[in-house]
Formats: sequence, structure tokens, C-alpha cells
Amino acid sequence: MDDKNRKVNEIFAGLVVRKDLAKEIRGNLAVPNYVLEYLLGQYCATAEEDDIKAGVEQVKEILRQHFVRREESELTKSKIRENGSHKVIDKVQISLNARRDVYEADFANLGIKGVPVDADTVKRYPKLLVNGVWCIVTLSYYHSEDTAYCPWQLESLKPIQQARFDEQTYLEGRKAFTTEEWKDLLIRTIGFEPDLLDERKKMLILTRLIPFCERNYNLIELGPKGTGKSHIYSDFSPHGILLSGSEVSVPKLFVNNSTGRIGLVGFWDCVAFDEFAGKIKTPQRELVDIMKNYMANKSFSRGIDTLYGEASFAFEGNTSHNVPYLLRHADLFDDLPAAYHDSAFLDRLHSYNPGWEADIIRGELFTAGYGFIIDYLAEALRNLRGLDYSNTFEPYFKISSSLSTRDKDGVRKTFSGLMKVLYPDGKATKEEMRVLLEQALEGRKRVKDQLLRIDSTFEKVSFSYTDLEDGSVHEIRTLEERQYPQYYEQFAVDEPQPQIPEIDDTPQPVSQEPASEQQPVETPENKYPFGSGTRIDFEDFQIGFSFEKYLGPYFEGAKDIQIIDPYIRQLHQFRNLVELLQCVIRRKDPSEEVCVMLTTGRESDWMYEQRQKENLEEMYKICETEGINFDYKFDDSIHGREIETDTGWKITLDRGLDVFQNSGGKLNEVFSFATGMQELRPLKKFYIIYTKTSD
Repeated sequence: MDDKNRKVNEIFAGLVVRKDLAKEIRGNLAVPNYVLEYLLGQYCATAEEDDIKAGVEQVKEILRQHFVRREESELTKSKIRENGSHKVIDKVQISLNARRDVYEADFANLGIKGVPVDADTVKRYPKLLVNGVWCIVTLSYYHSEDTAYCPWQLESLKPIQQARFDEQTYLEGRKAFTTEEWKDLLIRTIGFEPDLLDERKKMLILTRLIPFCERNYNLIELGPKGTGKSHIYSDFSPHGILLSGSEVSVPKLFVNNSTGRIGLVGFWDCVAFDEFAGKIKTPQRELVDIMKNYMANKSFSRGIDTLYGEASFAFEGNTSHNVPYLLRHADLFDDLPAAYHDSAFLDRLHSYNPGWEADIIRGELFTAGYGFIIDYLAEALRNLRGLDYSNTFEPYFKISSSLSTRDKDGVRKTFSGLMKVLYPDGKATKEEMRVLLEQALEGRKRVKDQLLRIDSTFEKVSFSYTDLEDGSVHEIRTLEERQYPQYYEQFAVDEPQPQIPEIDDTPQPVSQEPASEQQPVETPENKYPFGSGTRIDFEDFQIGFSFEKYLGPYFEGAKDIQIIDPYIRQLHQFRNLVELLQCVIRRKDPSEEVCVMLTTGRESDWMYEQRQKENLEEMYKICETEGINFDYKFDDSIHGREIETDTGWKITLDRGLDVFQNSGGKLNEVFSFATGMQELRPLKKFYIIYTKTSD
């Protein structure tokens, strides 16, 4: 019980559970997490270890007795017959038998069909009509000689979902947490450990929640396999449904003309489409056309009547190439089926979540900390769907007037959704709103920039906003735009492409000069890639930086190097120091020695200070064998961060060596190229200034 877990249990007592418990009791049960956590919430919503153990055993016993396993369906039927009645946990779907004018229930795992259901139950739980819903049901058995009589009788039925939700408790509880604490609580509720994620990855995950709290919101996320894109939509909420691409049809999604029954968009808060990508797929043209109208106008029409729905759409799919390849050769929507790779359809998307930035899901990423019972947060988000925070930022910021109406709608709806997720009472500071507005602009810009490549009729606009307090204009760029500017130039596929200059392949005479004389003469200009007075700025989550590329050349020929960094304290900061000294080793003559003096700040806590000293002594030992005379001293008054060499260079780093985002700890030590390649690690925002102090 760390401070985070203790605080959550105090503020939301009885509404949180330990997140590893669902995995413990799941076993091989094919059941969503929200079903398991519903039961855990009944018996394990506590911080007392003894109560948790007893509760887990009770939940396991309930599942043993009442959860219907398909391979044991005959045994369960026998229990119902022998006992007269029995309670089961199963997925139930109801349909109308028009011939008999009666509603009938089908049980997915139990395998029985045609169980009569009273009309009041159907009116109370209409979702049962459009798709299976997990329920706790009491079934009884009465045999009759009448073959038309169904022996299975439904005594009671209760969908597995939160019975009540107190909005005031939720909003008051939120006030007790800082923004970062609240983010971590939500991330743990979803099932991930926030300490292994950087801020951008947290926001990527939280963006996936917007379709649950924002009406008629259209989100797409494409990226590599195994990044958990569909995890939230399959396990998170009883108000959302996940469909595979092959399961989508007009009658199922919108309305069945033969019965007049409305489809999924009329009953679910979020309809998610898994495996949405795939060029060989051929969706119905009628389906695509109706989807386009619904995504734009919240309405759809088949036959005479125009119908309306409030369901949001989330499209999830895998990409077949990495981002620079797609930017160079196609566009970021390239993997979609041809029917969806259509500018009219894509323009209706409010935001594009960059799935390629998400971590591959591995066991270590799942949390053992406390989070909300999933169903409780699902009800909270559902309760917020009726609110509109899309204009909340207007007292502070104004988005560019060059944006189209759909651009503005996308930005406002994404901003509103993020407000509901992070600031459910609609109250946030100016700087907190700035962060959300910039993310909303980036998500829509990712859509628009690709449309410029696909369709020449779209005009380039400025994704910027003005700070009304000081009049400053802030232009937004996507992360991939900053990382790959050489490939990001926007063009439409039907526009003339840049001409590639012809190559003169005429044979040239071979030089007779010795090879050594053909080598370029080394000058200060090419020895040091960045001259004196150069300043280079790096943005949050940008990649491409390495100590070797930006600092290594300036260690060439140095015999004395001074490193001033007040924060060489934690283990990852020592790793950065080791990697910097690797550059020194590469640049020095093996027969020479280099003196390196580190000036840093002292840990405030005595125990941590001792550990810091031990690590510094370890640095001394490993350097000694490589010809580096390493030494250190403490100076608690220093604030600047710089590197000076006896060759006359002074390099200022405003963050010191701590320029990389959280790498995810042990999770990424093995299965990540970024472990040994700094240029693949996401950065924190910082700058470098090169100054030549002497010749």
C-alpha cells in the first residue's frame, strides 16, 4: 500500500479494487474484465489483505458454481433440472418470435434457446435485443408433455452493470487529486501501470476513453499489432461493443428494414470496429455511404424515416509499414480498405490517435495497484455524455479561423472529451486547458494532413491557436512531422510529383592520385557538425537525438572534460552518464587517458545520498579500466548544466543529461531497439547551445 493506493482507498472507499485480482480469478474463462470486476467489487473492494483473500475465494466459488462454461453446459442444465432452479452467469440475447408473439432469450454458453421473457424485462433492458449482454440469471425447469411448452423458465434477470452512480461523489473525489494523480488512477483502472508510461503514452491511452463520454465522436487509431488498441473497447465498459470488420452490416449497425428494429447505434454508447484495416476487404458501398451520413449528421435513413443515434465510433486497425515508410510512399491511412480510403469518409473523423507510439503490451505493463471498479468508471463517463465542454477554452484561447467547420468540430469534440476524462467538473486552469487543446489540434491535424495527400481539393490550413492574454500565436505540428520533416511535405496523389534530377552515368576517368590524397581535408567546419553560437531545440517526444551525434565530436582530442549536472542521482541518470562516457571512450586514443570531473548535487535524504555515493564510486571503478580518470564533487548551489572541454568548447544543455522520456524500466530493456540506440528514444523538451570559448 503506497501513498497512491492508500489515497484512492480513502477517497473512493468501496469503489476501487486491486487490479491484479481479475487476472488471478480469470483462469481460462472467456469473460470480459468488467464482469469479473463487478464480482470483485461486491466482495473485494477493500484495502484489508485478509478481507481481499477471503473475497477472492468467494468470487472464485461463485464462478465455479454459477459461471457457465460451454464444455460443462450439460452439467449446468442438470443442476437446474435437479434443483428446480439455479443461478447462472452467461451472455444473453433476446429476440422477438413474431409467430408466437413472445420475446425469447438465447444463452450463449449454456446453449439453450427460446426461453420466454416478459415484455417488462425487455423494456427495462433494451440492449438485450441488439446484442448479447452478460447477465446474472435465475433459471428454473418445469417439464411438460406439451411440446410447444419451453421447460426453461426465466425467474429473474439482471445485466452485470453498476446499479447506481452518485455523480457528486465522483466529482468531489476528483478534487482531492492532482491532475497527474488522477491520470495515474485512470490508467490503473484501465489495467496498466502508470509508472512505466511517459505522459504522452498516458494521454494516448486516455484518448481512447473519449468515445464513452462524448456523443457521436469518431476516433481512429492505426498502429502495429499488439499495442492494446482494442483492449479498452472489448473489456472496459458494458456500454460499448467491439465488432470485428467482418461482422459489420447495415441492418446490424443501423436498422433492419424487414423488422424495423434499430441497430447498434441506437443502443450502445460506443461501437468499436476491430481489424478495421486491410486493403483486401470490400465493405458494402451502402454501408460506407450510410456511415458517412451518420458520422456527419448523427442520422441515417433507410426507406422513409430518418433515424438518429448517439453512438460514437472507434476504428482500430493494424498498419503494415512504419511511419516514415508511409509518409514517404503513401499516407497514414494507406492500410484501410479502398472504400474507406475515401476523403469524404476520412474527413468525418474527429481525431487520429497515433497507435505506433503505444508500447507493445507485455505482462510487466499490467498493474497490481488500485483502480476504480471498471464498471464504476464506465458509468461515470456515461453520465458525462450529456455535458458539453467544447467551448471551455474560449476565455483563454482562440483557434485559427482558417480551419474548416469539420476541423473545428473535431478539435472541439476532442477537447470536450479530454475535459470530461480529466476534469469532469469542467474546471481547469489555463495551462491545463492548453495541453488538452494542443492534443486536440494535433489529432485533427493528423487527419487533415493526410487528406491533403489524398485529395487535391482540400486546402492547407493553419492548425494554430492564439493566446488571448498576450496575443502570441502557437502553431501545432504533429510529432511525426517534427521527426520526419523530409517525408512530411504534403501533396495530393493526383498532383505532379517533384521531378527527380537525372543522373549523369557517363563513365568518368579514374583518379591516379593515391587514396590517402583523395580523402577530404579535415577542417573545423566538418570536424564539428555545429559551429559556435548554434542553438538546437528539441520537442517533447521527438526522436533522433544521441550523445554520439550531438556531443561525441566535441570530445575529439580532449584531455580534460568538465561535466556540470546537478541531477546525477537516480539510476536512469547514471545510465545517461555511462552512455556519455562511452562517447569519450570512442573518441580517445586507447593509449591515452582523459580526465573527467563531474560536479553534481547531493541527494537530500541520507539513505539515498549513500546510494548515490555508492553509484559514483562504481563509476570510478568502471572508468579506471578504460583510461578515464573519473572524479566527482558535490555542489548543491549549482543550477546550470553544461559540458566544457580543454579544447575550448562549452556545450550548454538546459536539462543536463536527463533528456530522455521514461523508458518503461525493465519492460523495454530487452525487447526494444531503443535500449541500445539513443536515437530511437523519445525526448523531453530541451535545447543545446554550442560555444567556442578558445582556440
